Amino acid sequence: MKIVRTSAFAALLCACGFAGSAIGQDHQHMQGMDMGNMGSMSMAADGDVVKVGDLEVSGGFAKAMLPGQPVGGGFFTVKNNGSTDDRLVSVTSPNAGAVQLHEMAMKDNVMKMRELKDGIAVPAGQTVELSPGNLHLMFQKVKTPFKQGDKVPLTLTFEKAGKVDLVLNVLSAQGK
Repeated sequence: MKIVRTSAFAALLCACGFAGSAIGQDHQHMQGMDMGNMGSMSMAADGDVVKVGDLEVSGGFAKAMLPGQPVGGGFFTVKNNGSTDDRLVSVTSPNAGAVQLHEMAMKDNVMKMRELKDGIAVPAGQTVELSPGNLHLMFQKVKTPFKQGDKVPLTLTFEKAGKVDLVLNVLSAQGK
């Protein structure tokens, strides 16, 4: 397995959930990161599900950013209760200059991350999870680094269901 030794790459791994993986265990930014038990996080203080059209958005959170980390990661689940496919096409936040939809996957023993410029498909009758190490939001040009206890407001735009506002609670850098 190739290990890339750059601070920027280490920060990306932390933001996207690979902080404790074999990919970069020797990076100072990544020591002690626990990526387990991510499924029980609430999106807003009251834990409500946000609905738009046939879609339900739940389980969202962002991770606190480590010192020097240039980007942040965000995660949530979208359930499509309808009979028509939809697609998450964009996300905006006043806390970041840009929010990209990303995917991380292993290819030829190398972790690859790429922006999904066409968005994220949300098939009819299915649930899509944005989670560390998989599909996720990448907050770039963050105005103030996310700290545990902060709130990150977002506007999600779906191709068919339209726009919905929600707030992500910022958990620890370990996602707890």
